[in-house]
Amino acid sequence: MFFVYCGVKIHYELKGKGKVCLFLHGWGQDGKAFSLIQSKLNGYAWLTVDLPPFGKSEEPKNWTIFTYANMVISLCEHLNIKTCNVIGHSFGGRIGLIMASLTPQFVNKLILLDSAGMKPKRNLKYHFSVLKYKIFKLLNILQENAGSSDYKALNPKCRSTFVSVVNTFLEEYCYQIKAPTLIVFGKQDEVTPLYMAKRLNRLIKNSTLKIVDHAGHFCYEDRPIKIAEIISCFLEEEK
Repeated sequence: MFFVYCGVKIHYELKGKGKVCLFLHGWGQDGKAFSLIQSKLNGYAWLTVDLPPFGKSEEPKNWTIFTYANMVISLCEHLNIKTCNVIGHSFGGRIGLIMASLTPQFVNKLILLDSAGMKPKRNLKYHFSVLKYKIFKLLNILQENAGSSDYKALNPKCRSTFVSVVNTFLEEYCYQIKAPTLIVFGKQDEVTPLYMAKRLNRLIKNSTLKIVDHAGHFCYEDRPIKIAEIISCFLEEEK
């Protein structure tokens, strides 16, 4: 199915019956990313969205993380979904944080899997690279290798969206979250390290932190049975 938001065609799927679980994938993936754990969650309907420009969705132009959150909220309203459980991985976790903070009526429970959104610790090498980039830019020197692999893989017109998303930090929004929140991180996650998980746990008042061994940034792929069990137990607490 498709839904149009701000002129962008968004692909989504709504399957099953029961309380809706909204799945928001990480950057570079699509709505199929959660298939391993979805097959192990019984008694729920699930709504998956191909966050643009991924999957079958079209490319956005100059979107911010707040545009993404508003798009998801608009989709829920379109589908007459009054409230749901939000499960977000990495980039999708950013969207979940904003939804739970600014539109709490939509979020029954929030589950963050290796979520992004916390300001990273920067070392001297990083600051030197930024300074070098700025100097070269002032001198109009072409920098073919500038930017992360995710950045370079994008269509140039989507790059401003990526830059906006990764440079928006959400600590201040965490204080406002009232929904019961489960934070699950892979112990070996090097993309969003464990200090980010602990910061989320500290900032979100009603939150529980689970650290899963033998799992990295894609904990739900590395340990699908374990992650599905943790999520199921958390969701069952409401019944």
